[in-house]
Amino acid sequence: MVNMSPIIIDGYQFTAITVKLPKTNFMAVTNDNGYIMCGALDVALLNNKLKDRGIIAGRAVGVRTIEQLLEAPLESITFEAENRGIIVGMKGREALLKMI
Repeated sequence: MVNMSPIIIDGYQFTAITVKLPKTNFMAVTNDNGYIMCGALDVALLNNKLKDRGIIAGRAVGVRTIEQLLEAPLESITFEAENRGIIVGMKGREALLKMI
């Protein structure tokens, strides 16, 4: 099952996406500029092979819900996210607001 729904963070709209897969869930919260995602995100791939795309993204591990994704500290981020002031350890919610 796939669930997409708008969520509002400090007055800004984002889209929350959850894909229920066998024995796991895939989750992301996005806007037009970037996204945070569950542990399935391959930050090394984005930073190395896709570096020229300038993708703004962060990864949180050990999360099972969108709310946990928003509150979890980011475990890794892309170079472009770092350029936006996003840092490892920042909560997902805070990182999203830097993607406005």
